[in-house]
Amino acid sequence: MAARSVASPKYAARGCGRTRCTAPGHGARPLQTGMATSREDLRRRRGAGGEAVAAASDPGAKESRSPPAPSSLRPGTFWLTRLVLLRATAFIYFVAFLVAKHQNKALIGDQGLLPCKLYLESVKRYFKGKINLDALSYAPTLIWFLDWSSMDSVLDAFAVAGLGISSFVLVTGCANVILMASLWALYLSLINVGQVW
Repeated sequence: MAARSVASPKYAARGCGRTRCTAPGHGARPLQTGMATSREDLRRRRGAGGEAVAAASDPGAKESRSPPAPSSLRPGTFWLTRLVLLRATAFIYFVAFLVAKHQNKALIGDQGLLPCKLYLESVKRYFKGKINLDALSYAPTLIWFLDWSSMDSVLDAFAVAGLGISSFVLVTGCANVILMASLWALYLSLINVGQVW
């Protein structure tokens, strides 16, 4: 691609002309037309990082082409941040569900210190025996829609499901909206029946 002799729009706004630049601070220097580069040169400089820039500054140096980086490792993809953030969040959920698995029966189970079954029944009584939008907004939990006859097994099932999903995300580093939303919903369900715990 041939070098252009017309100043780019970036410099045209500052008053750079075709042959001499009269913009303030530029002095009356002649416009250098050899500075325009082809698109291939720009791509090579951007893609290979510092090596291509160093090779371009030394005209006698032999040009070395490195293979393009995988799309997940290119600058601006935030692959490391995503990996660390997902795994750290999964680790926090894993610990939380592990603690819930070991302590829920003793704290809020059927024979626990503050049984969540009695708590949900009192909330239901407060809202005139109905599980409506008001009751759901007061204590948002998925336990409203399940059988309350064996609350220990329901609490264990929530904890084991949370452990399974969080360990999958922790080990693989892969997650999507469905997995993360299910972790949130399971943990929210346990927290809202936990009362003071």
